[in-house]
Amino acid sequence: MPSSREQFKVLLRTNGLKITNQRIAILEVLSNRPGKHLTAEEIYEYVREEHPEIGLATVYRTILLLSELNLIDKLNLGDGYVRYEISAKRHEENSHHHHHLICLECGNIYAFQDDLLENLEAKIKDTLGFEVMDHEVKLYGHCKKCIDKKSEEI
Repeated sequence: MPSSREQFKVLLRTNGLKITNQRIAILEVLSNRPGKHLTAEEIYEYVREEHPEIGLATVYRTILLLSELNLIDKLNLGDGYVRYEISAKRHEENSHHHHHLICLECGNIYAFQDDLLENLEAKIKDTLGFEVMDHEVKLYGHCKKCIDKKSEEI
């Protein structure tokens, strides 16, 4: 099986992009942190560990390009930051984004993989003739750790 670096080279080539260290580094940072939802500044800090010469502007430009090509997903989770993760669409054609569970207490973000909206999407298509191609769901509440912590305090 090819390394992730080789897979990213193929991915960039397939999308008509020049293979650069910056592009590979950003894809690797996101790929190596599944479930993390990194800001551009966090990506920059991780990339600089291996490539200290890289500038923040380069990271921003690269993120924008990779996002426009749907190689990475741009997320707004309601905390005032734009966050990024490796695109779910790069793994499967016609796959939906996973959903996000956001704890109002500690701010942790959890990915939820099950697509429970298939029946709703089918009903929308049947009744309105509208075919849903993708969706994004954010559920806000309290995580198990915070609930358990509150229980202990009582």
